[in-house]
Order: sequence, then structure tokens, then C-alpha cells
Amino acid sequence: HIVVVRRHQENLRPIRRTEMTTQAEKATRFQALHAREGAFVIPNPWDAGSARLLAGLGFEALATTSSGFAFTLGRLDGMVTREEKLAHCRLLCAATDLPISADLENGFAHDPAQAAQTYLLAAEAGVVGGSIEDFSGEGIYEFAHAVERVQAAVEAVRTLDFPFTLTARAENFLHGRNDLDDTIRRLQAFVAVGADVVYASGLRTLAEVRQVVAAVDKPVNVLVPFLPGVTVAELAAAGAKRLSIGGALARATMTTIIASGREMLDGGGFGWLSGLVSGGEVARLLK
Repeated sequence: HIVVVRRHQENLRPIRRTEMTTQAEKATRFQALHAREGAFVIPNPWDAGSARLLAGLGFEALATTSSGFAFTLGRLDGMVTREEKLAHCRLLCAATDLPISADLENGFAHDPAQAAQTYLLAAEAGVVGGSIEDFSGEGIYEFAHAVERVQAAVEAVRTLDFPFTLTARAENFLHGRNDLDDTIRRLQAFVAVGADVVYASGLRTLAEVRQVVAAVDKPVNVLVPFLPGVTVAELAAAGAKRLSIGGALARATMTTIIASGREMLDGGGFGWLSGLVSGGEVARLLK
């Protein structure tokens, strides 16, 4: 085999030509998850360690989280560059053999062609899917422009030699526009131009999930933290296919750090040390 060397932060790892076959296999596996009966959970790691832990637990695919990754850099969501996001994708793809889909925000560009280029670069980084959203960073893109951007991304990934799963996101509900009719109209238009999966971020009831599922003929991703108390079975019965958790796991880790820190500072106690996962269990999952 011809060996090419690519830099992953400070480390060098040999990349063999056969990895493209491996990426194609991951892509096919990821595609198949969306075609089988029922719903599947796609958790969102924020670094290589959390990715390996989730893989060790038995999850079948992973998705990046823009907010979780930003937190690792000490920043807020939306404050990461495209180059940093692509390096993050390479790191996660090197950490596990699972299919990985990337939260690529708005493609890091307003222009359709420039945004579409991001999806080709993400594929080169090793992911087998990615999302494009209709939030500009300041507001929701006008309808026609939002659709044009999705179409450009679809056309770009169709030039790849493996089935890249493109997810198109309608962000109304996350940004104070609780207009389900407009959200559905956008999702239907995204499907019409070739999106493989659609995603209405911030739906808050199972009834809303059912309405979205009934309106489109593609798999629907649901962001679970906005439906507290819901179960996988309930979401599957509503017709949802892919269940993501965004930055919630990263925030769960931060919750523990904050509570433990306050206990030490305010009360001088270390009660948080009881019940910790053992180093041996972590090592087992990381293998």
C-alpha cells in the first residue's frame, strides 16, 4: 500500500489508501441505520475520550456537537472556525471505527457554493455525514436562499464515491420562531432538493414530532433534550428515526464539575468522590 502521512495536531498517523474503503463501509452502515425499523440514538461526544467511551458502551454511530466542542476550547457555541471543526472531525474519526456525522452549522459560509465546499472537506476529514442548517449566526435565512444552500451541499456530496448522509436542519424553534408550518415547508423543500435526513431542532412535543414525520418522506432527527422525560420507544412510535442529544452530555459533565467544585469551595467537602466510575471500567471502555 502507498502510505501518506497527515498531521493530527501534534501526532502523526499513517493513512493508508484502504481507509477510503473503510469510510465507504462506515457510510453504508450509517445509511442502513436510517433504513431499519425503529429509532436509534446517536450520542454526541465532544472529544476523543468521550467518543471512545460511547463506542465502548455499544452505540452504533456518533455525531459531533458544535456546542460541546466549543466548550472544550473555552468558547461559546458558534465561536469555532471551520479549520478547527475539521481538525476535530479528524480527531474523532481517528478515535473510533464508528460512523460519524458532523454538526457543520451553516457550512461556515452564507454563499451556497462556499458552504458546500465544507461538506467535501468534512468528508476528506473522515466523516460519513453532516448537517447544514438555515440559521446564519444572526437570523434564519430567507426561504429560497436556505433551499439553495441545501441543494448546493447535496450536489457537492453526490460527487463523492461513498454515500454521504446529508442532514438539512430547520432552526426556527431554536431561535424564537415557533412556526411549525414554516418549519415543515422548509423541511419539505430540503427533501425536494435531495436531503437524506431532516431535522427540526427544538420540537417540544410528541405531537409536533408526529406532524413533522407525517409531512416528509425522509428520516427525521429529533433533538431529545427539548422533550424531557420522553423515551426512545415513544419517539419511535411517533415516527422519529434518529435521536440526538446535542451538547447535553458535555453539559452533564460540566454539571458534575460545577457541583463538585462548589462542594469543595463552599463546604470543604469531598462527598462527590463516592460513586465514581472506576479507572478500570474507564480503561475497559476505552479499549
